[in-house]
Amino acid sequence: MSNERLEGIEACVFDAYGTLFDFNSAAHAASDELGSDWQRLSELWRQKQLQYTWLRGLAGRHADFWQVTAEALAYALNTLGLDRPGLHARLLDLYLHLRCYADVPATLQQLRACGMKLAILSNGTPSMLAAVVRNSSLDGVFDAVLSVEEVGVFKPHPAVYRLAPQRLQLEPAAICFLSANAWDAHCAKASGLRVIWCNRFAQAAERIPETPDGEIGDLTELPALVCPQP
Repeated sequence: MSNERLEGIEACVFDAYGTLFDFNSAAHAASDELGSDWQRLSELWRQKQLQYTWLRGLAGRHADFWQVTAEALAYALNTLGLDRPGLHARLLDLYLHLRCYADVPATLQQLRACGMKLAILSNGTPSMLAAVVRNSSLDGVFDAVLSVEEVGVFKPHPAVYRLAPQRLQLEPAAICFLSANAWDAHCAKASGLRVIWCNRFAQAAERIPETPDGEIGDLTELPALVCPQP
């Protein structure tokens, strides 16, 4: 996967969970109650959350991401024997207060300074995304915050990725989509967007269509690849 500059980019569109916001931070914040089980819970919660979005999409039984997140958490708590009074509600509230990764604020500032439009494109509901953006002090940074609820189906359905050019009124080739989820990056590329995979978790490349345009280890590497040269 090459890391050549992407010319003609006018907007950067980010996945939310795992890319801008650390989904592990909810369970970690409850480690006073979970102890060393917080990591196992977080991993299973995330795994089931994504599985439920894909299964609901295939079955044509859409429910919003808040419901899916709650159901995945209930499964994870039950599976690991961690059901305790009030814990489910506490963890869901913490999910609205996920911390952003350390590289996010400065990178977004650099991109704004070089004239990029900025947006989020996420499975999250509008209210979930509004909460996590607000609680990370990122209010006013994004030109658009796009939720799959506008099309009623989760990623990786092509209709989701079409939201970005439609709402930003740009050609797909003028948009760089960023995701730390490899499957999301590959599927966004298959839908016509320019894509850079932010491989935060040192994952192996997926074997699905198509190959992203580039790969970075964190978002600090992004401005040099998309901002116009002086």
